[in-house]
Amino acid sequence: MALAARSLQRPPVVGLVLTGGGARAAYQVGVLTALVELLPRGRNPFPVITGTSAGAVAASVLAAQAYRWRQAVAGLAEVWSNFRVSQVFEVAPHSMLRAAAHWTLALLSGGLMLQPPRSVLDNSPLHALLESRIDWQGVRTSVERGHLRGVALSATCYRTGQSIAFYDGRSDIDDWARIQRRGVRTNLTLDHLMASAAIPMLFPPVRLGDSWFGDGAMRQQNPLSPAIHLGANRLLILGVRSRREAGVSEGPLVMPAAGQILGFMLDTLFSDQMYSDLEETARLNELAVSAPGVPDSQGRNLSRIETLMLTPSEDLRAIAARHAAAMPPGLRGLLSVTGARNGGGSQLASYLMFESAFTRELMELGYHDAKQLSGVLRDFIGGAPLPPRPPGL
Repeated sequence: MALAARSLQRPPVVGLVLTGGGARAAYQVGVLTALVELLPRGRNPFPVITGTSAGAVAASVLAAQAYRWRQAVAGLAEVWSNFRVSQVFEVAPHSMLRAAAHWTLALLSGGLMLQPPRSVLDNSPLHALLESRIDWQGVRTSVERGHLRGVALSATCYRTGQSIAFYDGRSDIDDWARIQRRGVRTNLTLDHLMASAAIPMLFPPVRLGDSWFGDGAMRQQNPLSPAIHLGANRLLILGVRSRREAGVSEGPLVMPAAGQILGFMLDTLFSDQMYSDLEETARLNELAVSAPGVPDSQGRNLSRIETLMLTPSEDLRAIAARHAAAMPPGLRGLLSVTGARNGGGSQLASYLMFESAFTRELMELGYHDAKQLSGVLRDFIGGAPLPPRPPGL
């Protein structure tokens, strides 16, 4: 967990920042379930909600039902506690064999007989699941009723290389443009969500307008930025990687297999930029206190942004290893081919294991971790000053 806090110069506007992480996002749902109990009032405690990749899924559900926040969290918990890999991507053995044959023929023929597939995995089942679960008109309803200030889903534009935060919210929020990142107001749709969650190579890119987009974490150098631009000055960040869970393997010195490296790449993609942005925010907070009146890059006075990051208290790779037998044969076969079933291979499995045995344990861990810091979370969301370093940090 990471924290930056003291006094605020304006009333607290609490933003919820949901990072990417594939199946690991079940941990975030567990934290949200605990928050429903810790905050007995039914009103949405997060007027600003942002999400990237798998985090964008929960962000979309919460924003579309912000006017009935408790029911939104209950719906997320119901889906995640009963998940199957087949609800996210095609995993039947014949589907995996057909995809492998397609790749092989395309490579052997140099693309003359068949064009290479758009991705390794077919995530059309996820599209169907989300289409049945999210009413996008609810975002406008939540804003109009005053339950939501703004929501943003981040995606990466393959044409320009920019990180684009597609957002909807109150009329007083303006678009923004910074180096390699922009905020664009739009009526959010399922296509924006699928683009944000389009993990490179694994899932196909999504066309929005005249450009193709992929996973929002790829070029997101400042993942806290969208929430701040939407007006939040207190950010609760729900991560999916413990601080000590960073390498491929701590075992004997063995060259990592392709699947292990892919798991490491996903780990880097979804977590490292967040930790860097937290450090930068802490540095700017110190500057705002030590030199009040110093302008930011836009000529405005620097203001403090309080952050609280909640991350797993256990290594999710170890949890994934315990549930390896729960994976469907097609996924086990894919991991075996890439060398990602042994040792550090649990890292990749932890991002793809959309199976209830695994997701339920992650939800329980998120629930437990949030309960352990219940007082800190209540104070932070309620606007109270925080101690320099709470227990468990």
